[in-house]
Amino acid sequence: MSQIKYIIVTGGVLSGLGKGVTSSSSGLLLQCAGYKVTAVKIDPYLNVDAGTMNPYEHGEVFVMADGAEVDLDLGNYERFLNCDLTSDHNITTGKVFKKVIEKERRGDYLGQTVQIIPHIVREIVDGIKDAAKNAKADICVVELGGTVGDIESMPFMEAARLLGREEGRDNVMFIHTTLVPIVGSVGEQKTKPTQHSVKELQGLGIRPDVIVGRSDKKLDEDIASKIAFFADIPREAVISAPDARTIYEVPLIFLQQKVPELIEKRLGLKAKKPNVKKWRNFVDRITNGGDEVEIAIIGKYTSLKDSYISHEETLLYAGAVLGCKVKIRWIEAPDLEDSGSTDALEGVDGVIVPGGFGSRGSEGKIMAAGWARTNQVPYLGVCFGFQLATVEFCRNVLGLKDANSSELAPEGKNSVIDILPEQEGVKDMGATMRLGDHKVKLSKGKARDLYGKDEVYERHRHRYEINPDYIDKIEKAGMKYTGRDNGGRRMEVLELEGHPYYVASQFHPEFKSRPDKPSPLHLGLVKAALANKKG
Repeated sequence: MSQIKYIIVTGGVLSGLGKGVTSSSSGLLLQCAGYKVTAVKIDPYLNVDAGTMNPYEHGEVFVMADGAEVDLDLGNYERFLNCDLTSDHNITTGKVFKKVIEKERRGDYLGQTVQIIPHIVREIVDGIKDAAKNAKADICVVELGGTVGDIESMPFMEAARLLGREEGRDNVMFIHTTLVPIVGSVGEQKTKPTQHSVKELQGLGIRPDVIVGRSDKKLDEDIASKIAFFADIPREAVISAPDARTIYEVPLIFLQQKVPELIEKRLGLKAKKPNVKKWRNFVDRITNGGDEVEIAIIGKYTSLKDSYISHEETLLYAGAVLGCKVKIRWIEAPDLEDSGSTDALEGVDGVIVPGGFGSRGSEGKIMAAGWARTNQVPYLGVCFGFQLATVEFCRNVLGLKDANSSELAPEGKNSVIDILPEQEGVKDMGATMRLGDHKVKLSKGKARDLYGKDEVYERHRHRYEINPDYIDKIEKAGMKYTGRDNGGRRMEVLELEGHPYYVASQFHPEFKSRPDKPSPLHLGLVKAALANKKG
C-alpha cells in the first residue's frame, strides 16, 4: 500500500476521556487485520518534551529506545501495538516552535515574516507525515491532545485540517471522542456536550467521520441516533464506549460495533477481518486470574497512579502469564519516613522501589529495601531503587552508616552512588541524562536465567551510578553485580546471595514490557511472590 492513510483522533468537553485508548484500540484492530500501523501523539504544551515535567503534572515520563523522554501515552501505543516508537512520534508545541525558530535564525525562510500560519502549521503537518513515512506505515493514527476549543490546540487543529486537504478525503479521517454524561436521578444520558464540541470542531473546518461516545454505560439507541443526526453521520458511525473492566477490553467492544469496517470503508481500504484470537485470550487471562499476590510499590507520587503506569501494566502482564492476579499496595515513601516504621509493608508478597529523583522519600525507600532484604521478601529495585538498595546494603551490612548518594548528600564521605563522569558540569536538565537503549552484559544469576541470554538492550534514564571504588567490598559481602555495561565499568544489575529474589536494575525494564512478553525482572518478582505466598 503506497498511499499512507491517516486517522486523526480528537477529544471534546474535557480531557482524560480516553482518546489514547480510542487511538490504540483502533490501531490494534487494524494491525490484527494485517495493516502496518504507527502512532503519533500531539501534546499542545510548550515543554519541548516530558523529561522535565513533574509526574504529578503529567504522569510517568516514558523513555523510548532512541532516548526520547515523552508522554506516557506513547508507552500505551508501544504496549498495544507491540512496536518501538521514536522521538518523531511525539510532537509538542515546544518542539515545533523550537524547530521553526532555529530555521528562522539560520535564515531558512529567506527573510519571510515567520507566523503561526503557515510556518508553525507547516512544521506540524510535515512532522506527522515524516513520522508515518519513516515508520513505513500503511496507517498512521494521530492523537491530538487537549480538547477542541483550547487556545493552545488551535495550530494543531489547523494542521489536521490542512493534512486532510493535502492528502485528500479518501486518505484522512477524523474520530471524535466525547463525553455523554448521565445526569439526574433518572439516569438520563445527555447529548448537549457532544453537540457543542462537534459544532466547535465543524467551525474549525473539520467534520468528524466517527464519534466515540464515552459514558458510564452503553449509549441508549435514541441517544446514539440523536448524536448521528446532529453530527450528520450514519448511525453506525456513533460508537458506544461504556466503562470497561480493563482498557484492554476496549478493542473487543469496538470490534462488536464494526469499527474496523467503518475505517476501511471510509478510507477506501479492502475489507479484512481482524484476527483477535490472541488478544481475546490475553483479555480472558487478565480478567479471570487465579491466585492473588500483593506487591507494594513504594513511591512518592502514588496519589497519581499514572506516575507508575508502566509498572502497573507490567505486573498485570506478569500475572496473566503466571495465571494469577496482582494486587498493588500503593505506599508513599515519605509516609514511611515520617512514621519511622515499616508496618505498612506487613503482609505484602513482594516489593518494588521504582525510579525517582531527589531526597524526598529516599529514606523511606531505603527502609523498604532493608525490610525486604532482612525479611526474605521478594524485591525489585529499578533505577533509583537499584541505587538505594546499594546504599541500604552498605549502611547495614558493610557498616558504612553514612553511606549515601552524592545526589542526596553532596558533601558525604561515603558516596557509594556518584554522578556519571560525563554528567559533571551539565546545567541543562532536559534530555541530558543517560537515556535510551544501552547494551547490558549479564553474568551467572537470576537475571540471566530470566532473560535467557547473555546480552540485552534496555532503556535507561539516570545521572548517577554505583561508585566503582566500593564494588569489591560490596561483592565480597554477598551483593553481586550480575549485569554490567558493555565496557564492564557501569553496574547494571544487582542480586543478593541467599535471598529468594532480591534483584535490582539501573535500567527500566518496564518500558519494554508487552502484553505477551512482560519484563523478565517483573515476571521473576511475581513468580517469587507466588512462591513466597505459598510458603
